[in-house]
This record gives sequence, structure tokens and C-alpha cells, in this order.
Amino acid sequence: MQNTADSFLRLVKIMDELREQCPWDKKQTIHTLRPLTIEETYELADAITDNSWKGIKEELGDLMLHILFYARIGKEEKQFELKEVIDGICEKLIFRHPHIYGDVKVANEEDVKRNWEKLKMKEGKTSVLGGVPPSLPAVVKATRIQEKAKQVGFEWENKEDVWKKVEEEISELKEAIQLDSKEKIDEEFGDVLFSLINYARFLHVDAEGVLEKTNKKFIYRFQQMETIATAQGKKLEDLSLTEMDEIWNEVKKQTAHT
Repeated sequence: MQNTADSFLRLVKIMDELREQCPWDKKQTIHTLRPLTIEETYELADAITDNSWKGIKEELGDLMLHILFYARIGKEEKQFELKEVIDGICEKLIFRHPHIYGDVKVANEEDVKRNWEKLKMKEGKTSVLGGVPPSLPAVVKATRIQEKAKQVGFEWENKEDVWKKVEEEISELKEAIQLDSKEKIDEEFGDVLFSLINYARFLHVDAEGVLEKTNKKFIYRFQQMETIATAQGKKLEDLSLTEMDEIWNEVKKQTAHT
């Protein structure tokens, strides 16, 4: 534990030195750091998707540096100290885990989640959904909205009923397409996606995660297809759809588990 504390203090010292001596670090504000922090967060997400522990370790370090950077700026602006940030999260965790630090009894993970939401409301939240960040990616946001609604009992009883809802939304989308109403098509397509994400939860599937894996799989196979076409002295745009399908199917066979 002491070695970890020493390493943390070393990083704090380096951050202070950079802020005081490096021309680039001196100029940064919370606003110029924001897009960089978002980028680092996505890089961590990519490392997790790829199950790259080396990448996860590296990206966690980058994010930790950003946290210390914000804390340093907060101190300069006389808003808060790093100690307050650390003490704040410690107190929050203790308050929100009365089954560990108090006498509350829980039977399972779901009890913990329900208690968590109740405690957040005691902290001043006016809506169960109030804690969902507006800037979350849409798929992640939909999942979080549904998870939070579940904690107050607004939830389907079984996955069969959820699938019926998916089919109902698909049917309504088809009707909108028949009406050729752009506004209605947009609305119903959104409802289909929302209901599919809900179904994913019932299957214990991370909708955002599996979609990203599919994205990566498509990119890999498409680029393999480009490589094969180039080796044949051709460009994809010069091939017919049938020819591209033949190459695609061959790549798909070769990368069935990729």
C-alpha cells in the first residue's frame, strides 16, 4: 500500500512540475482538456473491447493524469483541493454502501442497485433519471435509462414480453414506411432501437460493446476484401456487387471467428 501511495504522490509532483514549467501544460484549461479527456476515455474503452490489459493499464494512467490535471486547475482557481476530491468520493462510497459500512441487509446485486438509487434521491436528485449524463452515446444512454427505470419497478417481467414489444415496434416502423412519413419513420426506428437495447439487457448483452465488436469485425473483413481486390489488380469500385459478394464470402469463411 505504501508503494502505491508513493507512486501516486510522485505523479502528483510531476503534474505540479509540468503545470509550472511546461509551456503547453501551463496554457491548458478545463475546456481545452475536455476533448482530450473524452478521447482518452474512448481509448480506454477500445482497450477494454480488445481485452488488451496492456492497453488498459496505459490508458488508466493517462486518465489518472487528467484527473490530477483538473484537480490542479481547481486548486489554482480556488475551487477545491485534490484532498477534497478524494475525501468526497470516499464519503460518497461509504454513504452509498450501507450494507458494507452500516447495518443494511441485502440479498443480491439487485438490492444493492435499488438501495443505490434510493440513496442518490436522498442526496437531492429530483428524478431517478437525473443522473444519466446528457452527453452519453445514445446506446449507452438508453441502457442506463432502462437500468435506472428498473430500480423503481418500471420493468418488463420476462424477455418474452420484451421481444413482443420489439416485434410491435418493428410492425409500427413498417406502417410508417408504408405511409412514407420521414418524421414517423425516424420516430419508429428510434423506438425499434430502444426496444432492442432493452431486449439486450434481458439477454445480459452489452449492446454498446457487441455493436462495437461488430463494427471492428466489419472493418477488418472489408479491409481484407480491399487487400484481395488489390492483389488481383482491381479496385472495389470497379467490381460488380456480385464480385464483391464473392470476395466478401471468402473473407467471411477465412475469418469466421474473427
